[in-house]
Amino acid sequence: ILKTVMPNSIVSELQTTGFVRPRRYDEVSILICDLVGFTSFCDKNQPELVIETLQNIIKLFENAFLEFNLEKIKTSISEKIVLVAVSKTKPIADLLEAYEAGQRVFGENKIQEMVTKHEALPKDIEWHMIGHLQRNKVKYMAHFVDLIHGVDSLKTLKEINKQAHKHDRVINCLLQVRIAKEETKFGLTPADISDILYSEELKTFTNVKICGFMGMATFTKNENILNEEFSELETLYNHHKKQHPDFSILSMGMSGDYKLAIKNGSTMIRVGSSIFGARNYLT
Repeated sequence: ILKTVMPNSIVSELQTTGFVRPRRYDEVSILICDLVGFTSFCDKNQPELVIETLQNIIKLFENAFLEFNLEKIKTSISEKIVLVAVSKTKPIADLLEAYEAGQRVFGENKIQEMVTKHEALPKDIEWHMIGHLQRNKVKYMAHFVDLIHGVDSLKTLKEINKQAHKHDRVINCLLQVRIAKEETKFGLTPADISDILYSEELKTFTNVKICGFMGMATFTKNENILNEEFSELETLYNHHKKQHPDFSILSMGMSGDYKLAIKNGSTMIRVGSSIFGARNYLT
Protein backbone atom coordinates (compact mmCIF):
# COMPACT_ATOMS: atom_id res chain seq x y z
CA ILE A 1 0.00 0.00 0.00
CA LEU A 2 2.82 2.43 0.85
CA LYS A 3 4.49 1.67 -2.46
CA THR A 4 1.27 2.67 -4.20
CA VAL A 5 1.06 6.14 -2.68
CA MET A 6 4.72 7.08 -2.17
CA PRO A 7 7.17 8.27 -4.85
CA ASN A 8 9.40 5.54 -6.33
CA SER A 9 12.57 7.21 -5.06
CA ILE A 10 11.28 7.17 -1.47
CA VAL A 11 10.12 3.55 -1.77
CA SER A 12 13.49 2.50 -3.15
CA GLU A 13 15.35 4.19 -0.31
CA LEU A 14 13.11 2.65 2.34
CA GLN A 15 13.56 -0.83 0.85
CA THR A 16 17.33 -0.44 0.57
CA THR A 17 18.22 1.23 3.86
CA GLY A 18 15.13 0.96 6.07
CA PHE A 19 14.90 4.72 6.55
CA VAL A 20 14.69 7.97 4.59
CA ARG A 21 17.36 10.67 4.76
CA PRO A 22 16.14 14.21 5.58
CA ARG A 23 15.31 16.14 2.42
CA ARG A 24 12.62 18.33 0.92
CA TYR A 25 9.71 15.89 0.83
CA ASP A 26 6.60 15.82 -1.28
CA GLU A 27 3.41 15.94 0.81
CA VAL A 28 2.88 12.17 1.03
CA SER A 29 6.42 11.43 2.17
CA ILE A 30 6.30 14.26 4.69
CA LEU A 31 3.27 12.76 6.39
CA ILE A 32 4.54 9.19 6.36
CA CYS A 33 8.26 9.64 6.98
CA ASP A 34 8.89 12.84 8.87
CA LEU A 35 6.58 14.33 11.49
CA VAL A 36 9.00 17.25 11.99
CA GLY A 37 8.97 17.97 8.28
CA PHE A 38 5.19 17.88 8.24
CA THR A 39 5.01 20.26 11.19
CA SER A 40 7.29 22.63 9.27
CA PHE A 41 5.06 22.26 6.21
CA CYS A 42 2.03 23.25 8.32
CA ASP A 43 3.83 26.27 9.76
CA LYS A 44 4.81 27.60 6.35
CA ASN A 45 1.48 27.20 4.57
CA GLN A 46 -2.08 28.41 4.90
CA PRO A 47 -4.55 26.14 6.77
CA GLU A 48 -6.56 25.69 3.58
CA LEU A 49 -3.54 24.21 1.78
CA VAL A 50 -2.73 21.94 4.73
CA ILE A 51 -6.32 20.63 4.79
CA GLU A 52 -6.34 20.12 1.02
CA THR A 53 -3.03 18.26 1.24
CA LEU A 54 -4.31 15.97 3.97
CA GLN A 55 -7.50 15.26 2.02
CA ASN A 56 -5.47 14.35 -1.05
CA ILE A 57 -3.26 12.05 0.99
CA ILE A 58 -6.26 10.37 2.59
CA LYS A 59 -7.80 9.82 -0.86
CA LEU A 60 -4.57 8.24 -2.08
CA PHE A 61 -4.68 5.82 0.83
CA GLU A 62 -8.37 5.07 0.34
CA ASN A 63 -7.78 4.19 -3.30
CA ALA A 64 -4.77 2.04 -2.42
CA PHE A 65 -6.71 0.20 0.29
CA LEU A 66 -9.64 -0.43 -2.08
CA GLU A 67 -7.35 -2.02 -4.66
CA PHE A 68 -5.56 -3.97 -1.92
CA ASN A 69 -8.88 -5.22 -0.48
CA LEU A 70 -10.13 -6.37 -3.87
CA GLU A 71 -6.95 -8.25 -4.63
CA LYS A 72 -6.93 -9.84 -1.17
CA ILE A 73 -10.46 -11.19 -1.60
CA LYS A 74 -9.95 -12.36 -5.19
CA THR A 75 -6.80 -14.27 -4.32
CA SER A 76 -8.57 -15.97 -1.40
CA ILE A 77 -11.39 -17.45 -3.51
CA SER A 78 -11.59 -19.75 -6.50
CA GLU A 79 -11.81 -18.25 -9.97
CA LYS A 80 -15.16 -20.03 -10.25
CA ILE A 81 -16.64 -17.83 -7.51
CA VAL A 82 -18.23 -14.60 -8.75
CA LEU A 83 -17.45 -11.58 -6.59
CA VAL A 84 -20.22 -8.97 -6.52
CA ALA A 85 -18.88 -5.68 -5.19
CA VAL A 86 -21.75 -4.26 -3.13
CA SER A 87 -21.47 -0.57 -3.88
CA LYS A 88 -24.71 0.76 -2.38
CA THR A 89 -24.37 4.29 -0.92
CA LYS A 90 -20.85 4.57 -2.34
CA PRO A 91 -19.95 7.50 -4.62
CA ILE A 92 -19.31 6.95 -8.31
CA ALA A 93 -15.62 7.76 -7.78
CA ASP A 94 -15.24 4.73 -5.51
CA LEU A 95 -16.86 2.45 -8.09
CA LEU A 96 -14.56 3.82 -10.76
CA GLU A 97 -11.54 3.04 -8.59
CA ALA A 98 -12.76 -0.54 -8.21
CA TYR A 99 -13.43 -0.71 -11.95
CA GLU A 100 -9.90 0.45 -12.72
CA ALA A 101 -8.63 -2.23 -10.35
CA GLY A 102 -10.40 -4.83 -12.52
CA GLN A 103 -13.80 -5.25 -10.84
CA ARG A 104 -16.69 -5.57 -13.29
CA VAL A 105 -19.65 -6.84 -11.23
CA PHE A 106 -21.42 -4.41 -8.90
CA GLY A 107 -24.49 -4.79 -6.70
CA GLU A 108 -26.98 -2.11 -5.67
CA ASN A 109 -30.08 -2.26 -3.48
CA LYS A 110 -31.87 0.85 -4.74
CA ILE A 111 -32.95 1.00 -8.35
CA GLN A 112 -32.65 4.77 -8.80
CA GLU A 113 -29.12 4.78 -7.40
CA MET A 114 -28.19 1.92 -9.72
CA VAL A 115 -29.70 3.75 -12.72
CA THR A 116 -27.66 6.87 -11.93
CA LYS A 117 -24.43 4.89 -11.61
CA HIS A 118 -25.15 2.87 -14.75
CA GLU A 119 -25.52 6.08 -16.74
CA ALA A 120 -22.25 7.51 -15.39
CA LEU A 121 -19.96 4.48 -15.55
CA PRO A 122 -18.50 2.26 -18.31
CA LYS A 123 -21.01 0.08 -20.09
CA ASP A 124 -19.14 -3.21 -19.69
CA ILE A 125 -20.10 -3.27 -16.00
CA GLU A 126 -22.48 -6.06 -14.95
CA TRP A 127 -25.20 -4.67 -12.67
CA HIS A 128 -26.93 -6.78 -10.02
CA MET A 129 -30.03 -5.73 -8.11
CA ILE A 130 -29.51 -7.22 -4.65
CA GLY A 131 -32.14 -5.43 -2.56
CA HIS A 132 -35.81 -6.08 -1.92
CA LEU A 133 -37.57 -5.42 -5.20
CA GLN A 134 -40.59 -3.16 -5.67
CA ARG A 135 -42.55 -4.26 -8.73
CA ASN A 136 -43.47 -0.75 -9.80
CA LYS A 137 -39.77 0.17 -10.22
CA VAL A 138 -38.67 -2.78 -12.36
CA LYS A 139 -39.29 -0.74 -15.53
CA TYR A 140 -36.47 1.68 -14.67
CA MET A 141 -33.75 -0.98 -14.79
CA ALA A 142 -35.21 -3.52 -17.23
CA HIS A 143 -33.09 -2.25 -20.12
CA PHE A 144 -29.72 -2.96 -18.47
CA VAL A 145 -29.85 -5.03 -15.25
CA ASP A 146 -27.94 -8.31 -15.58
CA LEU A 147 -29.15 -10.24 -12.55
CA ILE A 148 -31.92 -9.70 -10.01
CA HIS A 149 -31.14 -11.47 -6.72
CA GLY A 150 -34.21 -10.87 -4.58
CA VAL A 151 -37.24 -12.30 -6.42
CA ASP A 152 -39.75 -13.50 -3.85
CA SER A 153 -43.06 -13.92 -5.69
CA LEU A 154 -44.60 -15.05 -8.96
CA LYS A 155 -46.12 -11.57 -9.34
CA THR A 156 -42.66 -10.05 -9.31
CA LEU A 157 -41.47 -12.50 -11.95
CA LYS A 158 -44.48 -11.60 -14.07
CA GLU A 159 -43.61 -7.90 -13.91
CA ILE A 160 -39.94 -8.56 -14.71
CA ASN A 161 -41.02 -10.65 -17.69
CA LYS A 162 -43.36 -7.88 -18.87
CA GLN A 163 -40.69 -5.17 -18.70
CA ALA A 164 -37.98 -7.39 -20.20
CA HIS A 165 -40.27 -8.16 -23.15
CA LYS A 166 -40.52 -4.42 -23.91
CA HIS A 167 -36.76 -4.32 -24.37
CA ASP A 168 -36.53 -7.70 -26.12
CA ARG A 169 -34.35 -9.04 -23.34
CA VAL A 170 -34.19 -12.10 -21.09
CA ILE A 171 -33.42 -11.04 -17.53
CA ASN A 172 -31.66 -13.49 -15.23
CA CYS A 173 -33.22 -13.89 -11.78
CA LEU A 174 -32.58 -15.64 -8.49
CA LEU A 175 -35.32 -16.75 -6.12
CA GLN A 176 -34.66 -15.44 -2.62
CA VAL A 177 -34.95 -18.16 0.01
CA ARG A 178 -35.50 -17.22 3.60
CA ILE A 179 -32.88 -19.06 5.62
CA ALA A 180 -32.29 -16.63 8.50
CA LYS A 181 -34.27 -16.75 11.72
CA GLU A 182 -34.51 -12.95 11.82
CA GLU A 183 -37.93 -11.38 11.30
CA THR A 184 -36.50 -8.60 9.12
CA LYS A 185 -35.28 -10.94 6.37
CA PHE A 186 -37.36 -11.45 3.21
CA GLY A 187 -37.60 -14.67 1.24
CA LEU A 188 -39.54 -17.72 0.18
CA THR A 189 -40.10 -20.98 2.04
CA PRO A 190 -39.13 -24.28 0.38
CA ALA A 191 -42.82 -24.85 -0.34
CA ASP A 192 -43.07 -21.44 -2.00
CA ILE A 193 -40.04 -22.26 -4.14
CA SER A 194 -41.66 -25.46 -5.42
CA ASP A 195 -44.93 -23.67 -6.15
CA ILE A 196 -43.13 -21.12 -8.34
CA LEU A 197 -40.73 -23.46 -10.12
CA TYR A 198 -43.42 -25.93 -11.09
CA SER A 199 -46.24 -23.51 -11.82
CA GLU A 200 -47.85 -23.47 -15.26
CA GLU A 201 -47.74 -19.68 -15.34
CA LEU A 202 -43.94 -19.63 -15.09
CA LYS A 203 -43.73 -21.57 -18.34
CA THR A 204 -45.30 -18.59 -20.13
CA PHE A 205 -42.60 -16.17 -18.93
CA THR A 206 -40.28 -16.23 -21.93
CA ASN A 207 -38.30 -13.14 -20.93
CA VAL A 208 -37.04 -14.26 -17.54
CA LYS A 209 -34.63 -17.02 -16.62
CA ILE A 210 -34.34 -18.41 -13.11
CA CYS A 211 -30.65 -19.20 -12.62
CA GLY A 212 -30.70 -20.37 -8.99
CA PHE A 213 -31.22 -19.14 -5.45
CA MET A 214 -30.10 -16.36 -3.15
CA GLY A 215 -30.12 -16.34 0.64
CA MET A 216 -29.09 -14.06 3.49
CA ALA A 217 -27.94 -15.71 6.70
CA THR A 218 -28.59 -14.49 10.22
CA PHE A 219 -26.43 -11.54 11.24
CA THR A 220 -24.29 -13.38 13.77
CA LYS A 221 -20.73 -14.51 14.45
CA ASN A 222 -21.96 -17.93 15.55
CA GLU A 223 -20.49 -20.21 12.90
CA ASN A 224 -22.74 -23.11 13.86
CA ILE A 225 -25.83 -21.06 13.00
CA LEU A 226 -24.27 -19.79 9.77
CA ASN A 227 -23.19 -23.26 8.67
CA GLU A 228 -26.64 -24.64 9.39
CA GLU A 229 -28.39 -21.95 7.36
CA PHE A 230 -25.96 -22.10 4.43
CA SER A 231 -26.16 -25.89 4.40
CA GLU A 232 -29.96 -25.79 4.27
CA LEU A 233 -29.86 -23.53 1.23
CA GLU A 234 -27.24 -25.65 -0.51
CA THR A 235 -29.37 -28.76 0.03
CA LEU A 236 -32.44 -27.02 -1.39
CA TYR A 237 -30.44 -25.76 -4.37
CA ASN A 238 -29.00 -29.19 -5.16
CA HIS A 239 -32.46 -30.77 -4.86
CA HIS A 240 -34.00 -28.48 -7.45
CA LYS A 241 -30.94 -28.46 -9.69
CA LYS A 242 -31.71 -32.08 -10.51
CA GLN A 243 -34.88 -30.91 -12.27
CA HIS A 244 -33.33 -27.63 -13.47
CA PRO A 245 -29.82 -28.54 -14.69
CA ASP A 246 -29.37 -25.01 -16.07
CA PHE A 247 -29.21 -23.67 -12.50
CA SER A 248 -25.73 -22.20 -12.07
CA ILE A 249 -25.89 -19.62 -9.28
CA LEU A 250 -26.11 -20.04 -5.53
CA SER A 251 -25.69 -16.52 -4.16
CA MET A 252 -24.88 -16.50 -0.46
CA GLY A 253 -22.18 -14.99 1.69
CA MET A 254 -21.28 -11.39 2.52
CA SER A 255 -18.27 -9.60 4.04
CA GLY A 256 -18.48 -11.33 7.40
CA ASP A 257 -19.39 -14.85 6.32
CA TYR A 258 -18.47 -15.42 2.67
CA LYS A 259 -15.74 -17.96 3.46
CA LEU A 260 -18.23 -20.15 5.30
CA ALA A 261 -20.74 -19.70 2.48
CA ILE A 262 -18.19 -20.88 -0.09
CA LYS A 263 -17.49 -23.98 2.00
CA ASN A 264 -21.20 -24.68 1.78
CA GLY A 265 -21.40 -24.44 -1.98
CA SER A 266 -21.84 -20.74 -2.74
CA THR A 267 -20.93 -19.79 -6.31
CA MET A 268 -21.47 -16.04 -5.86
CA ILE A 269 -20.62 -13.78 -2.91
CA ARG A 270 -21.80 -10.23 -2.21
CA VAL A 271 -19.07 -8.20 -0.51
CA GLY A 272 -19.28 -4.51 0.36
CA SER A 273 -17.58 -3.22 3.50
CA SER A 274 -14.57 -5.52 3.09
CA ILE A 275 -13.90 -3.74 -0.22
CA PHE A 276 -15.15 -0.19 0.19
CA GLY A 277 -15.10 0.22 3.96
CA ALA A 278 -18.06 1.24 6.13
CA ARG A 279 -21.11 2.46 4.23
CA ASN A 280 -22.20 6.08 4.06
CA TYR A 281 -25.93 6.06 4.71
CA LEU A 282 -27.49 9.22 3.36
CA THR A 283 -30.67 10.83 4.65
